[in-house]
Amino acid sequence: MKKLFSRFYNGILTILIRSLGKSEDRMMIKIVRKNYKKLKNRELLTEGQISEIQSFYEGLVGHKVPTEWHQYFYSRTGVFSKRYVPSSEYKHHLIGRLNVYPLHLAYNDKNITDITLAHTHQPKIFLKNMGGYFYSDGEPISREDALQRCKDLGEVIIKPSLSGRGKGVKKIHIQDGMTDYNGLSLTALFDEYFADYLIQAVVQQHPDLKRLNPSSINTIRVVSYRNGMEVYIVYTVIRIGREGMSIDNESAGGISVRIKADGTLDRYAYGAPGVDKVEFTDSGVRLEGFKVPCFDEAMAFVKRSHLQLPYFNFIGWDIAIEEDGTPVMIELNLNPDLSQSANGPAFGEYTEMIIKDAMSRNDTWHPMATSIMTKRNYKKK
Repeated sequence: MKKLFSRFYNGILTILIRSLGKSEDRMMIKIVRKNYKKLKNRELLTEGQISEIQSFYEGLVGHKVPTEWHQYFYSRTGVFSKRYVPSSEYKHHLIGRLNVYPLHLAYNDKNITDITLAHTHQPKIFLKNMGGYFYSDGEPISREDALQRCKDLGEVIIKPSLSGRGKGVKKIHIQDGMTDYNGLSLTALFDEYFADYLIQAVVQQHPDLKRLNPSSINTIRVVSYRNGMEVYIVYTVIRIGREGMSIDNESAGGISVRIKADGTLDRYAYGAPGVDKVEFTDSGVRLEGFKVPCFDEAMAFVKRSHLQLPYFNFIGWDIAIEEDGTPVMIELNLNPDLSQSANGPAFGEYTEMIIKDAMSRNDTWHPMATSIMTKRNYKKK
């Protein structure tokens, strides 16, 4: 009887998971269709192109895929490829095989990357708030002690530790217990961020990268893939803020441009849907041919760091270059979005290898994992 109930329960759970996954797929398709309508140039796939896409993916994953993403990126870039990766396929069928999906939210916590990546150079953290508790230099401290330690830090970065895409990231100045953010006191700032945040040092970036946009830290987004003891650099783009912006994320208005293998930039940058083929930064720097300083050192830095994270074979890294040319990890993402406008097909020359590897592994993706793991048990404000 117990075995029968277990089979029945697992069967219902499987049906529910598939149903939720299909619902999310439909939502993602609606979003890409909406973004497609925002484009100035809208290409239509031919029957031959659709047949080429489906033949390619059926041979790799065993089923047909939505072609809306192929049409969208073809329209943005003017380049057709069967190797574009549909976001629904990537999010719901690939990333949970490449990475141990239930662990990604915990390992993405910006308050523990100095522990999980202890041998990777990162900005100094002055203060952590984890689950409502304060820590400094690895030791638990009181709120009163936290306020005292931070009251004269000067220019720093404050940001949530459990969110991404630049949400809540602010460069502020703290002096005598007051901040220059909306005139808030440090006490009021702590109240506003409430829990799960950190205060860290501002990175002084390389002067060449500062030329691209002086107001933001312009980071290199590196996507790496591990297979055994080999780490491959799948693609690199540089993310550039717009005039007056303090962050470089596309979701906040920034732009991204592909970095070629020799460390020079491609001709065009892309931003949010409709912001296409930008040739110059807002500070007047021409993108094509611009040389990213210490690019090879940054790639070696990522490869070394990736080997420290055994549960994840596919990682997105945000790397800055300090004034003296030292690579520094700003953030990592273990469920990274794919830059297929700026870069082209996300997996590039490694497409078949990555997908075949993914399909040989168990799928750890679960539609409820994110919502369950982000539930918090804090006391109310």
